[in-house]
Amino acid sequence: MESYAAGWLSIVPPIVAIVLALVTKEVLSSLLIGILTGTLIYSIGTDANVVMGTLQTAFSTMGAKVDFNILIFTSLLGALVYVVAMSGGTKAYGNWAVKRVKSRRATLLSTCGLGVLIFIDDYFNCLSVGTVMRPLCDRYKISRAKLAYMIDSTAAPICIIAPVSSWAAAVGSSLKGNGVFESDMAAFIASIPWNFYALGSIFMILFIALTNYDFGPMSRSEEKALAGDLGIEAGNTGEPPHTNPRGTLMDMLVPIIALTVLAVLALMYSGGYWGDDPKYHTFQAAIGNSSAASALVWAAFGALLVTFVLYVPRRLVPFKDFMHGLVEGMKLMLPANIILVLAWTLSGVCRDLLQTPQFVEGIVTSYGAGFSFFLPCAVFLISAFLSFSTGTAWGTFGILIPITVPVVQALDPSITIVVLSATLAGSVFGDHCSPISDTTILSSAGAGCNHMEHVATQLPYALLVAISSAAGYFVAGITGGSLPLSLGTTFGILICVTTALHFVHVRRAAAA
Repeated sequence: MESYAAGWLSIVPPIVAIVLALVTKEVLSSLLIGILTGTLIYSIGTDANVVMGTLQTAFSTMGAKVDFNILIFTSLLGALVYVVAMSGGTKAYGNWAVKRVKSRRATLLSTCGLGVLIFIDDYFNCLSVGTVMRPLCDRYKISRAKLAYMIDSTAAPICIIAPVSSWAAAVGSSLKGNGVFESDMAAFIASIPWNFYALGSIFMILFIALTNYDFGPMSRSEEKALAGDLGIEAGNTGEPPHTNPRGTLMDMLVPIIALTVLAVLALMYSGGYWGDDPKYHTFQAAIGNSSAASALVWAAFGALLVTFVLYVPRRLVPFKDFMHGLVEGMKLMLPANIILVLAWTLSGVCRDLLQTPQFVEGIVTSYGAGFSFFLPCAVFLISAFLSFSTGTAWGTFGILIPITVPVVQALDPSITIVVLSATLAGSVFGDHCSPISDTTILSSAGAGCNHMEHVATQLPYALLVAISSAAGYFVAGITGGSLPLSLGTTFGILICVTTALHFVHVRRAAAA
């Protein structure tokens, strides 16, 4: 299908979907209405049949945008989680961990630490951290919304500052051929200290874990959790009705370790580490050339085979029960998979049919020439808006990097890295917290949390980090790129505002 330049109408579909989702707390119908709104605009603009053109375009786009590798991966991972729980391994881990992790604070810090360690890919991070940490968080009455926030904040924000990750490869592919940087990887590494949103998100969860300074909807979810309501989504506990009391800690650790090791090996294989081209015979080059979605499918399948060999011969989980558990685990991932399909479709309608990126490009090129000192902040805000509207970070920086790098080179080459980082940081914002972002969806699924509760509780924190980051980029622009002043501004605002909002909440609660 040919694209149609819809202008400002191109941002209407995601706005409709996001507003409806926040108001109704029901994401499936909101996404579907957003999709149909976009295809209706497209049908009217291209003089197609209003009824059949709208429906045909919607389902044609849906068929074209589905990433079956990701759907297979999430389904296999759901199956893995379920059979591990059937073995009793999850319960054994909970019993083991509670003897060593003695507080809510230690549990939150452990969650942060595990999320930081799993930096290869954000999808793998979202579901793996939730699988491992759910039993311990439940034991210490940490809300599933808080767990989902911790998972989400150590997924995309970690991957975008990890040189060895699928994200680094995607950024490198966007930088190729621009003629500005001698080394794509060197440019990516240079951008890390300036990625204020990613660094701010990680700093935020550590600060909250240490101080317990919650505010807004998250504080209410935490109060409910302490009263016994953890916010577990109905039908998505991830726990089977019966578990084997003979399960041990190793029955959980071996499948998770197998999944991690196989994921790294599969990424290396898909990137050509053992192939014929010698330029990919290094770990870093192979990861940069890898196909993350395919590799994760292979890794998840391999981990299931390891689990089968570990459980079935010992009759920890009999063969028939094992196969039944695979199906039940896949069924638990069905809601998340449906949301992913609808989110991909909405993103495709905006990007490919209504030319939302071109509309944003026009804004950047029209208003960038008069105020180069404001360029880092402006680029951050524009990329944040685009990524939040479309729910994709890779699509956002893939579109904006070829635009913003030449613009800053023409206006002020000294802040090229700052503007590149602002583009990446704004792109991560939408991937981190948009209701239609795949990692936001998978974080909800990994934590067993209602998706819209996760969005509502996380959004105030994400917006605060975004505002602080925008202030940091403004300081960077007016100081010509002073990292201490810029990063200090970001972290200073985060600490002061978070503390103030927490004590305002405490005073209101005491007065109620």
